[in-house]
Amino acid sequence: MIRVLLIADTHLGFDLPSRPRVDRRRRGPDFFANTRLALEPALRGEVDLVVHGGDLLYRRKVSAALVMEALEPLLEVADAGVPVVLVPGNHERSALPYPLLGSHNHLHVFDHPRTIDLVVAKTRVAIGGFPCERNQVCRRFEGLVEATGILAVGADVRLLCIHQTVEGARVKGYTFRQGDDIVRGRDVPSGFAAVLCGHIHRSQILTHDLSGRALRSPVLYPGSVERTSLAERDEAKGYLTLEIEADEATGGRLAGRQFHELPARPMLVVTVEATELGPETLEQVLCEEFGRIPTDGVVQLRIEGNLTPGAAEVIRAARLRRLHPPTMTVELRFRPQRR
Repeated sequence: MIRVLLIADTHLGFDLPSRPRVDRRRRGPDFFANTRLALEPALRGEVDLVVHGGDLLYRRKVSAALVMEALEPLLEVADAGVPVVLVPGNHERSALPYPLLGSHNHLHVFDHPRTIDLVVAKTRVAIGGFPCERNQVCRRFEGLVEATGILAVGADVRLLCIHQTVEGARVKGYTFRQGDDIVRGRDVPSGFAAVLCGHIHRSQILTHDLSGRALRSPVLYPGSVERTSLAERDEAKGYLTLEIEADEATGGRLAGRQFHELPARPMLVVTVEATELGPETLEQVLCEEFGRIPTDGVVQLRIEGNLTPGAAEVIRAARLRRLHPPTMTVELRFRPQRR
């Protein structure tokens, strides 16, 4: 039996400018804090392997300093002797920037289709994977898996690590069905204990395709570590720990899984109809609205209607920040009425 910690979509660097022009609470530290919380079991020796399913960073073009800061939690795990596997995602444009910063005997990056052979908990583990494929993965998926060479490797446990959308994956109000960028359920291969994925921000496990046929290997998404958009405001965020039984004939079996919720900040929408409101009235309304919501909320403030000249001054950034707690993050959206 081996124990695996699966984390993905950390998006480190999001809302974390190196030279901020405005002193306000930003969301970037939340992503770093939850990433570190998710990796604590590995530092305590409670898992045998860590897999990061991609989108370590929030974008490709970042500074070397940010890459080093983002890799630091993973390198700490690697320093503790726990192997770490990382799949570059679409936000990194399928390649880890400044790859030499990730050089470590226990940190393995899928910079091309390949198989990583490890021995963990006295178990031979083969992990196949490839960077996020953004070009017609629907047609190329089987070839990419074959290019890793994993199915020719003898091991007690085989895992496939990817950063892709698989048929049947769900987000709020939508199920992914078919398209050039979607892996078909019938193409999920056998011979694996599990397919470990990033890219979809809602935690879920897929065991059947949309026609009801059982997938030949279960597909697991841990979800993102923090909410990245309003569409995720009702979703729990966290990571997965897995228990996998060894079986060389089948590639192993997923024997248990547990979702661990992380302390994601509440995300809310506040809408104010401001037509013809004077500045004092608008300010009072905004103070009342901010007083009704959690002080650490991530708020999208929607101001609708046509503002009087005095009221327009109320929603200027500096003045608006004086109306809500400094622990709150507020983003303004203004929609005037069409005349």
